[in-house]
Amino acid sequence: MMERWRGRVALVTGASVGIGAAIAKELVRFGMKVVGCARSVEKIQDLAAECRAAGYSGELVPFRCDLTSVEEIEAMFAAIKAQHRGVDVCVNNAGLAHPEPLLSGGTSGWKNMLDVNVVALSVCTREAYQSMKERNVDDGHIINLNSVCGHFVYPSADFHFYTATKFAVTALTEGLRQELLEAKTHIRATCISPGVVETDFASRFYRNNPERAKEMYSQKKPLEAVDVANAVIYVLSAPPHVQVGDVLMRPVESIVETFFRMNR
Repeated sequence: MMERWRGRVALVTGASVGIGAAIAKELVRFGMKVVGCARSVEKIQDLAAECRAAGYSGELVPFRCDLTSVEEIEAMFAAIKAQHRGVDVCVNNAGLAHPEPLLSGGTSGWKNMLDVNVVALSVCTREAYQSMKERNVDDGHIINLNSVCGHFVYPSADFHFYTATKFAVTALTEGLRQELLEAKTHIRATCISPGVVETDFASRFYRNNPERAKEMYSQKKPLEAVDVANAVIYVLSAPPHVQVGDVLMRPVESIVETFFRMNR
């Protein structure tokens, strides 16, 4: 069912590493033209070369964009319109976390998480919808990468503000579905919420405590980035009358819950 997406345009935010890179690669493999954005595009350029070398039928187009800047996001969508006509699929993958507790966290860290995890996601969603609407695209898809933290408050102070931003993603996705229904469009919205995925998330989050970062992935088998990318393909492959609203993914051994119980 991915055949209908061949040659069409997808935007993947945070496409330089981890889950975003895996999603971008899979979409290119299935023949899509993928605009992959990040603040630094060198790794996306390397990934684009890898896709070409593999003979994938699609194309990865690196685009430099700082998602904390609304002006840069709007300029990116204007460039996509000028160069590729517009966006048919928007994967809001970019997200970040800082260990900033509610009682002692830094305001700048809170704002940074809100800017990327909530505001940038909302701006990209709005601009993607407007791009689809002006071209009469009625079968587009907006996919928000959430987290199990968007459904459950884990007992770890370092994660509480990040968790709040992910609860916002849960609410924003459901609100988006309701607005799309009201607009009488068949554009679909999906929320994918993985548990622990082995990426550089832990090393960035616990940059001052590398041993704790290592623990996050060493206790039990975590998900892999390609597992989440496969979920995106599954969602996009659903028949036009089927909306996969929410995908909740966890490692079989539930590493998330185990990790947090250990560190209470």
